[in-house]
Amino acid sequence: MRLLEVKNLKKIYTTRFGGNQVQALSNVSFSVEQGEYVAIMGESGSGKTTLLNILASLDKPTSGEVFLDGKNIVTIKDSEISAFRRDNLGFVFQDFNLLDTFSIQDNIFLPLVLAQKNYQEMNSRLGPLAKRLNIEEILKKFPYEVSGGQKQRAAVARALITQPKLVLADEPTGALDSKAAMNLLKIFSAINEQGQTILMVTHSVAAASHANRVLFIKDGEIYNQIYRGSMSNDDMYQKISYTLSVLASGGEDCE
Repeated sequence: MRLLEVKNLKKIYTTRFGGNQVQALSNVSFSVEQGEYVAIMGESGSGKTTLLNILASLDKPTSGEVFLDGKNIVTIKDSEISAFRRDNLGFVFQDFNLLDTFSIQDNIFLPLVLAQKNYQEMNSRLGPLAKRLNIEEILKKFPYEVSGGQKQRAAVARALITQPKLVLADEPTGALDSKAAMNLLKIFSAINEQGQTILMVTHSVAAASHANRVLFIKDGEIYNQIYRGSMSNDDMYQKISYTLSVLASGGEDCE
């Protein structure tokens, strides 16, 4: 079943005084199936952050359509965007975006509080999630009292507790050491195996090698894609590295 469908997406930015235009995205089209784990890669300035912002309904395209579970998010009214985002999307950011004045538990609860869920429901959702992510012992602590890896697992819990249709991850391993990054990637793979759809933007070849499909963006367009098939993570790593080197050199042959 197709969960996300992006059609002919174009984004043009105009400078403050209207003298110059920059085309960040040019006719981008792709789809993501329910339960897929997709990584998006590209050099700085390739358009991947712009694409992520549009998918997160944080920005509007100049033209084109984005359907999430059949609903065109481009046409949602500004007054309804926050509620739509909270009910349908989960976010995992590089810098965690946890509030230092809230406990880990209250940080995780925050989207449910905003959705006016009762405490009993929030608690019933948190229990199994905290156990799965191994954060039960830090729930009463504050973000400044725990490690980067623990913060990111708490951020994953916050993204998942709303039971979103799609998790959007923006460089989720960028602020982590190698051990914490690997633990997070194992968590992502595990939750994906349980049916969660994940779309991750990353510079990390190691992170992308855990995905089932990798999309490459160059100059605002989809340049190439790799399907895992029967490849191992090591095979994916080599294939991604080769594709990135071809992309950087301006070559056309990614086979």
